[in-house]
Amino acid sequence: MRVSEKELPPLPEPLPHPVIDSHTHLDSVTEMTGLPATDAIAQASRVNVTGLVQVGCDLPSARWAVEVAQAHPEVVATVAIHPNEVARLGALELADALDHIDHLATAPRVRAVGETGLDYYRTPDPAAQQRQRDAFGAHIAIARERGLALVIHDRDAHADILTVLDAAGVPDRVVMHCFSGDAEFARQCLDRNAWLSFAGPITYKANEHLREALRIAPLDRILVETDAPYLVPVPWRGRPNAPHLIPHTARFIAETRGEDLETVCAALYVNAHAAFGGAW
Repeated sequence: MRVSEKELPPLPEPLPHPVIDSHTHLDSVTEMTGLPATDAIAQASRVNVTGLVQVGCDLPSARWAVEVAQAHPEVVATVAIHPNEVARLGALELADALDHIDHLATAPRVRAVGETGLDYYRTPDPAAQQRQRDAFGAHIAIARERGLALVIHDRDAHADILTVLDAAGVPDRVVMHCFSGDAEFARQCLDRNAWLSFAGPITYKANEHLREALRIAPLDRILVETDAPYLVPVPWRGRPNAPHLIPHTARFIAETRGEDLETVCAALYVNAHAAFGGAW
């Protein structure tokens, strides 16, 4: 069912320092809510979310990510074949798709390869999981070859994520999108110099393990994201998400860490630029 644009939560109080949404899907926001990308970007700016990372998950969305980044200076793009999409493709289709991703990765507004990785929750079939591991390794190779960041999707696959990452060679810049592990897994990712990107689930009551991971992470290794239109933060669970809702998660991060909000926002801003190859 199409959700009305009016069902998007309202704009919260602006943040005291600019912050970047390190992972969003503006195309899906439009599809779900009717809110055009241009308006979503403008609304985010009104609450001091001044930059966005638009994420590609298949060839159409990767191409669109490049286009929207070229049209809007607030936006940079990532390109990849999502692991759940990998599981649906045949060998020849996947090889062709990866060739196209490699080509798109050369576009000037592309800052990362992703989201790529493993998703064993939606892909329980062992053969499909192996295709995911192979494709993840291929994406890592593209990121390394092109000097780009790597944005990792990890659902119910923590150990294999690290196994494939180590075997392929850890790129210089790695972002754990919507970090979903505990403090021990956080330490393992941090040992590989990854950034941990926290989304709306950090605010959910049941997810104390995420908050433990957040508390042990150095301030210079955390990011904030929406994954819009999904994973909306408290107090808006059940409603669609959008980049203008980043302030809810950013404030929660500061409160959970017991740190000054402006200091945390300033770090999140600098960290995003570091993770994605410099300011934009």
